[in-house]
Amino acid sequence: MPSTLRTLLDLRPPRRRDSYGAHPQQRAELHLPDGPGPHPVVVALHGGFWRAKRSLRYMRPVCADLARHGWAAWNVDYRRVGRGEGGGWPATFEDVAAAIDRLADLEAPLDLTRVAAVGHSAGGHLALWAAARPGLPAGAPGSAPRVALTTGVAALAAVYDLEATPDLCAPGGAVYDLMGGSPGDATDDRYALANPIRRLPLGIPILLVHGGADETVAVERSREFADAATAAGDHVLLNAPPGAGHRTVVDPRRPEWAAVVEWLGR
Repeated sequence: MPSTLRTLLDLRPPRRRDSYGAHPQQRAELHLPDGPGPHPVVVALHGGFWRAKRSLRYMRPVCADLARHGWAAWNVDYRRVGRGEGGGWPATFEDVAAAIDRLADLEAPLDLTRVAAVGHSAGGHLALWAAARPGLPAGAPGSAPRVALTTGVAALAAVYDLEATPDLCAPGGAVYDLMGGSPGDATDDRYALANPIRRLPLGIPILLVHGGADETVAVERSREFADAATAAGDHVLLNAPPGAGHRTVVDPRRPEWAAVVEWLGR
């Protein structure tokens, strides 16, 4: 991380580190704002195409910024695909669900009636999926949440539709590796359970932020999801700044991120 950003954000160690399972990646960090609370909560989910090379570290700057704006930020890691980490369907999804439900057991001044999620890239997909958990059928991975998202979900440069990009669904593609096969290969309903666009409506406010200059995930995916969610009855706001790139939207120095914080405050 550039030293200027580290200085700007005064990134001290988070006030609490926690584990929600035995695997080294089943961990989370709680950033608490000043004051006695109880504080509303934002679950932060990092991206990286669900693969091993990324971790929760790059979400620390936005978590620090959320805490400065009065939110308790729960920065979640999860088992990822590759390097023998054991991620993929259903483990990655079960980890996200378990991490969110872990909030119910924390000894911290949290207001669990006001819980939102913010996810970037693949983390945006997982955030939208987490919002859909109350509608999952009994016995599905992540069903029957102990802690539900109530305030809203913000997906930043997200993978909104697992089945919309054929190259990602082909062998060696990120979606193929996550799901353990292509949509045509699946002999069960895993894609119907894991794909946010197939779980609409979510029933909570949705913010989509997607830079028009994003060369990693096409902004058209956001427009398609916004249309589908609106048609299903969800309240959706799409912000597509024309000059923003894939990582720009998760940089707390940028106006794109400031708009996320403002939306959460409303």
